[in-house]
Amino acid sequence: MENEYLIQRFDDWNIKKKNIQFFERSWDEDIYFKEGDIWWCSIGFNIGSESYGKGENFRRPVLVIKKLSSDLCIALPITSQCKLGTWFENIVLNNENRYVMLYQIRTFNKKRFTVKLGEVDDVDLKRVKEKLKVLLELL
Repeated sequence: MENEYLIQRFDDWNIKKKNIQFFERSWDEDIYFKEGDIWWCSIGFNIGSESYGKGENFRRPVLVIKKLSSDLCIALPITSQCKLGTWFENIVLNNENRYVMLYQIRTFNKKRFTVKLGEVDDVDLKRVKEKLKVLLELL
């Protein structure tokens, strides 16, 4: 029963992903993002313990940490569940604590973005980037 549910979620995501790529995004030219922005993002239904989106749009908030081009960025998924430790960093979004999942770093095309939720302040963004550097052993 569990496998049937998971297979259906993958099938649903594949349909949604095709729609995002080919049909839904005639307005995506109007999406402008920058470092520190937080967007609802159609992450998808992914494998194993990879983060995934919820609901019919497979969405999760993400924090943009590096703009690569007008269409592409590096971002980190966010959760509202309290997570502590090396792989997480606390931020404040609309006066509420959220937790950035540093170990789930990946690139996203702006076609996946739907609604801008806000942005983090410079202090939170700097703290996330510093902790990410340590985690990725870039220091």
